[in-house]
Amino acid sequence: MSEETITLFEAIGGEPTVRKLTDRFYELMKTDPAGAASLAVHPPDLTNARDRLYDYLLGYLGGPPVYVEKYGHPMLRRRHMMAEIGPEERESWLACFRIALDETVTNPTLNEIIWQPVKQLAHHMQNKE
Repeated sequence: MSEETITLFEAIGGEPTVRKLTDRFYELMKTDPAGAASLAVHPPDLTNARDRLYDYLLGYLGGPPVYVEKYGHPMLRRRHMMAEIGPEERESWLACFRIALDETVTNPTLNEIIWQPVKQLAHHMQNKE
């Protein structure tokens, strides 16, 4: 008898959960004062950014590698160099992501599995003091 292994992507609910997480994140960035600094480094129309984050998170969380298929290797830091990301912008982004993650991935273990590397990635994206 073999155990079936499921991915993190499947454990959190797949594409609907990733869509909900992404949409809630961008909603918070636009409406929550904590998101203001992060919102300021984005273009006025967030559609492309939202779609790219969704595509990225699909693969990042163990689902289909949509981002890589569309755009190639993520190279996230390089792709974000045109935006000045300092501690304020980083913390603003993290505040919105934290809330969105807590609202969409309510299992504490799965939430933490996602949160820690996302937090590290956000610190890696910082390109100014």
